[in-house]
Amino acid sequence: MDEMSARDTGRLLPARLIEGYEVFLRGRFRREQDRYRELADRGQSPKVLLVGCCDSRVSPEVIFDADPGEIFVLRNIANLVPPYEPDGERHGTSAALEYAVKMLKVAHVVVMGHAMCGGVRAYVETQSGADVELAPGDFIGQWISLLGAAAAKIGPRATPAAVYAEELGRAAIIESLANLRTFPYVREAEAAGELALHGAYFGVADGRLFGLDEVSGEFLPLAAKAHAAALTPPRF
Repeated sequence: MDEMSARDTGRLLPARLIEGYEVFLRGRFRREQDRYRELADRGQSPKVLLVGCCDSRVSPEVIFDADPGEIFVLRNIANLVPPYEPDGERHGTSAALEYAVKMLKVAHVVVMGHAMCGGVRAYVETQSGADVELAPGDFIGQWISLLGAAAAKIGPRATPAAVYAEELGRAAIIESLANLRTFPYVREAEAAGELALHGAYFGVADGRLFGLDEVSGEFLPLAAKAHAAALTPPRF
């Protein structure tokens, strides 16, 4: 097939994506062709399932400098994991979790939240006392209502909305880990020492990463020296 004109290809994909693809071909793909062929031949075998937010500012593959096939990424609004509910309905997050744990046999599940999460903020802004008015639309409000359990545990809002949203975002990670353990195969794999669960929190503005210490319930800074060095001039 002859090379299509820029105008024609623009009908197929946004121009920015095509430009990015060309950069990928000239760079990473050119260097890693053997890896892609190997992944195609033997399939994927990631060791980590990362449950992250759909937010375009928080790309797990970028944050963790991941190679192709290294992380099985599941992204949804506000990086939530619902409880185990085999009710015959469609459950995209639960299906991905089942596939990662039972089929891919991942060794780690990481639930990673982030600062300034729009889903968490939407929940906070639609609260009225102890009640929650679901956000407009067919699906968003029902989904973010999952934050209700975490909100109940941290109690009524007594701080500005932005501060409370950050607290709720962290509490939601802890609640998602609890929900993960309602899945029988997750609970069994963890008990057998075959699976470890983790919580993480990423700061969009400053790039800081925190890991959850489940014993204390605190989020502790990770790679602090490397983070400090990254902020030291010159940056380039």
